Amino acid sequence: MSMMVKIAINGGIAFGSRLNAKQLLVIAKYMKEEDEIELTTFQQLYFEALESELEVIKKEFNAVGLSCYPVGNFVKSLRTCNFCKGSEEEGMPVAIELNKLLAGRPVPFPLRPAYTGCPIGCGEPLINDIGVMKVKDKYDLYIGGKSKGADARAGMLILGKLTPEKLYEAVTAIIDIYSQHGKKREPFAKFIDRYGFENVYKQIVS
Repeated sequence: MSMMVKIAINGGIAFGSRLNAKQLLVIAKYMKEEDEIELTTFQQLYFEALESELEVIKKEFNAVGLSCYPVGNFVKSLRTCNFCKGSEEEGMPVAIELNKLLAGRPVPFPLRPAYTGCPIGCGEPLINDIGVMKVKDKYDLYIGGKSKGADARAGMLILGKLTPEKLYEAVTAIIDIYSQHGKKREPFAKFIDRYGFENVYKQIVS
């Protein structure tokens, strides 16, 4: 008997978090009347499907522009701000590329990356595991933020004024370090405390 599995879906990395009518109709097609769909704080919907139907469903979702991601110990899709002033100015192509590099990569514990197109920070980059903030035509990179609990804190700036290429290199290196040295089920902020911010910094600049 085929079991139920959970996938995360969204409308891709775009202007804010939106779904169109065609996407909603395709999602509804695979739901029973009593089914519910969960909206997460990370601009994703959690959707349950039969494992045997999953590949067919993913194809149909992709055809209407829905992105599908694994649920569990993976890098989540990039949380973004609502992008006020157009794709080029707010760095949308960089956000799309970052999401391609990161989303769905296996890690010791679910990791939340966030991106914002200007220093107002609507995408909340400072309270997520990895945060990217566009400042003029360069990118600042923060790590180790935590949004919940008594020990909630802002992330620390690890590298500033990066070009897109240097940003991609640095973020990929950070995920690699966490994947290799993080303990099983160790949240990223705890990993940074144990492994050391300075150690991560030294490794990514070398």
